[in-house]
Amino acid sequence: MPNKYPKITVITPSFNQGAYLEHTMTSILDQGYPNLEYIVIDGGSTDNSVEIIQKYAHLLTYWVSEKDKGLYDALQKGFERSTGEIMCWINSDDMHHRRSLFTIAELFEDFPTVNWIMGKNTYYDEAGRAFVYGIDFFNERWSKWKMYDQDGQYIQQESVFWRRSLWDKSGAYIDTTFSLAADAELWARFFRHDQLYSTELLLSGFRFRSGNQKSKDQRAEYIAELGAVIQRELQVGNAKTHLLFIRLMKYVAKLIPIRKIKYKLVMKIMAVPPRIVYNPDGKYWFSWK
Repeated sequence: MPNKYPKITVITPSFNQGAYLEHTMTSILDQGYPNLEYIVIDGGSTDNSVEIIQKYAHLLTYWVSEKDKGLYDALQKGFERSTGEIMCWINSDDMHHRRSLFTIAELFEDFPTVNWIMGKNTYYDEAGRAFVYGIDFFNERWSKWKMYDQDGQYIQQESVFWRRSLWDKSGAYIDTTFSLAADAELWARFFRHDQLYSTELLLSGFRFRSGNQKSKDQRAEYIAELGAVIQRELQVGNAKTHLLFIRLMKYVAKLIPIRKIKYKLVMKIMAVPPRIVYNPDGKYWFSWK
């Protein structure tokens, strides 16, 4: 248990997700975290979403249901009202894992120089069953150079938490000019100031579902927006030249027959920070493995 409970802001943007919204909300509220600032911004849903929100309104810091300009506009509205020391958002079909808020409070308390953390990549199916896939830890550890090189999948937004100080340094806004990749745009601004630390702990998960799901249906458009973000960042200083050097060194590393040495070299080349690991005795530490 943390020695103190920093205020944690959670924003849930929602629009016509009544089939999943209650599961999202209870995954946060049922934790009983004592210093929670939970804000729900609904875009004027026409299903049963408002009834669900009203059911839990006494536990919310703020909620509204009104027409907006989409997901990122709703997020910006929510974050403008937020005051938490630690911040995150969870979409209205995704879920937090048990005691995620207590865990993240402990992590930020134990690592005062860490300002940005991502949990282990986890997922839910449509029925709400949790699962993981993929065993390559490299794909769950990030640096700005990995992002620029598009080496790996994506930073799992659902599992990302950050300090308000980093948010403020990075401009304190969601860039609503991006319709799909405003999360990646925010990560790029975070990377200008600090490293992203990953942990093997389960914090939150993405739900795969049938029907309209932008992350699946508009993946090509997301990748195009991500590419635009990366190209913008590569214009700063000697970033483009350094990325070319990294790609050359990665090619050289492929020639090394010993997998462990190859892995360590690539991690060093791409400036990937250590993971935060956990022992059942309740202790956390940095690990380069």
